[in-house]
Amino acid sequence: MLIAIDKVLTVDEVAGFRRDLAAAAWQDGALTSGTLARHRKRNQQLDEADPLARRLGHHILRLLGHHPLFVSAALPARIYPPKFNRYADEGTYGAHVDSAIMRVPGTDVVVRSDLSATLFLSDPDSYDGGELEIEGQFGVQAVKLEAGDMILYPSTSLHRVTPVTRGERLAAFFWIESLVADEGQRGLLFDLDQAIQGLTSKAGPEDGHLLALTGVYHNLLRRWAIT
Repeated sequence: MLIAIDKVLTVDEVAGFRRDLAAAAWQDGALTSGTLARHRKRNQQLDEADPLARRLGHHILRLLGHHPLFVSAALPARIYPPKFNRYADEGTYGAHVDSAIMRVPGTDVVVRSDLSATLFLSDPDSYDGGELEIEGQFGVQAVKLEAGDMILYPSTSLHRVTPVTRGERLAAFFWIESLVADEGQRGLLFDLDQAIQGLTSKAGPEDGHLLALTGVYHNLLRRWAIT
């Protein structure tokens, strides 16, 4: 399931990110790739230890910690700190699947990648190409969102970034370990939670049927969550 989350960053926040990233110390993205992915990856990334990457990443995580749609969709247990990349001059990343287990550098924290996230930082009309293509049960879906918007998708998905033939594509990307590892179970909980939120605005929080549905949600979460 692909879930688009609009306006994670405001227009002003995006502008500030882009100003900072314009002067960033970009490195060859292949330096962070495994043996197979290295030959498919042509982009630039910030070093994870770069103070700028850490500052911008922390800002994103602070916002997402209070974002109801993100919390509902991801049910996050751990999040790998956001990384930043840049595609330009035919930069691309061929088809690949993200690593299943990732250790946060300099720590003992290990993150199982259940969900992948890309937060777009460039206006879509400022560059050509650069679509994030994600393969799923209904075929390939091409994603190119407004600056400040984010896409969540299963880390098990085969995905690629098409060549950027004009301009530059800036983005943040990271991975989430969910409290509910099973994608199908997590999707059912998300649909149920969204339905409950929709009914709350109509029936009111004291409605008996709504309270019963809320109980079902939490009992399923209690059954399926890995803590």
